[in-house]
Amino acid sequence: MFHTSSISTRGMRRAALAAPVLAALLLAGCASTEGIAPTAHLTPPQQLGLQPVQTAFPKTDWWTAFHDPELDRLIATALADNPSLQVAQARLAQARAQVQGAGSALEPKLGAAVNSTRERFSANDIYPPPLGGAWYTENQALLQGSWELDFFGKNRQTLQAAIGEAHAAAAQDQAARVLLAANVASAYVNLARLIAVQNVLEQTLQQREHMLRLVRDRVNAGLETTVQEKQALAEVPQIRLRIDQTGVQIAQARNLLAALTGQGPQATATLSPKLDALPTLALPATLPAELIGRRADIVAARWQVEAALHGVKAARAAFYPNVNLTAFAGFTALGFTHWLQSSSQTLGVGPALTLPIFEGGALRAQLRGKSAQADAAIAQYNGTLVDAVHEVADAIAARQSIGQQIAQQQQALAAAQDALRLVDERYKAGLSNYLTVLSVQASVLTLQQAGVDLKAQALADDVALIRALGGGYEARELPADATAKAS
Repeated sequence: MFHTSSISTRGMRRAALAAPVLAALLLAGCASTEGIAPTAHLTPPQQLGLQPVQTAFPKTDWWTAFHDPELDRLIATALADNPSLQVAQARLAQARAQVQGAGSALEPKLGAAVNSTRERFSANDIYPPPLGGAWYTENQALLQGSWELDFFGKNRQTLQAAIGEAHAAAAQDQAARVLLAANVASAYVNLARLIAVQNVLEQTLQQREHMLRLVRDRVNAGLETTVQEKQALAEVPQIRLRIDQTGVQIAQARNLLAALTGQGPQATATLSPKLDALPTLALPATLPAELIGRRADIVAARWQVEAALHGVKAARAAFYPNVNLTAFAGFTALGFTHWLQSSSQTLGVGPALTLPIFEGGALRAQLRGKSAQADAAIAQYNGTLVDAVHEVADAIAARQSIGQQIAQQQQALAAAQDALRLVDERYKAGLSNYLTVLSVQASVLTLQQAGVDLKAQALADDVALIRALGGGYEARELPADATAKAS
């Protein structure tokens, strides 16, 4: 006869022996993650000469600084109806849905199952007669629950990766909005430039037609030969040809604006912005390149790095055991007579542990792939940062130079116009020939067109600089310092 104390002592000894054996099996069963990790490193902003800075330029609605209600309306229409933005917004909605899906893995699951199975039990199976060899209906009505205990953080890291991708999608959506607004503004400035060029050409045409009449009068008076008349006559159709060519370009520029705003050509058919009415923007006295931190594409790249690093952690956690709690409760019975009676109640609860022992290298391959994905995301971020610094530097250099060019053009134009007045007076007095007048007129025309082009270029540089600085985008949430995580 065995005593209770001896039985308890033996049970304790067995448990004491089983614990280290079980621990050894767990440790031996886990596949190794040794030697697999991201190797790339984020480029420190200081390496590119970037330091923190506080400034209010540019504003989110930067285009209002041009004080043009028509431009405001066009950009508002584009941001509301453009198909490219709808694609970005759909991707953002998809990323947010993935966040919800990843978050659901952390929550308990509860479901219901009701089934009825008509079955003939084998006469040679575990069921003796009268069950064996007879037909019966097995009925079940169960509530089934499960909860995965995320001890090693796989599901939490997967959720954080999905959140990072959602933040990246939100930043990419904003980047698309900034790009679209900048494209609309650039197209609007180009349309204003073409209309201004056409006005210069029309004024030139009037001057040439007036000069043609003067030449004919002088030919009739015997003061000029027909050679000068033919030269003057040849100038008129050339100017008209350029006016027609510019008219085609104006129509195409209007069509481009219609497409950018998601409208038909008729919506912009009569659009005629005035270049002189568009002011160049007053930029801050110091315009540091550090403002590129507001660029949505850089913010998106940072979030993608964050998501990729969490993906590496999730893949690493997959090497460890997975513990699930499962439970069920309900009714089960053969036939319908006693199905929902209390005697047919059934319930159960228990943990389930799964441990990867031999996966044929699948887990290591998955971790290696996630590590490579993180390296690619870091390299993409570094490349985006370098390109952004380059764009900002070019935009600042162009913006600083254009003002000097405009001042020089205005001085040259004033001198050419004075020369044209003097030559005109000398020609009318018979003291100069037509070729001299024609040469000075051509110089004035060239300088007038240069003035139009420089003013338009200054406005385009304003838009390019604003776009290079992120268009006033300010991320509400930013990832933590990913440099330490990557290293």
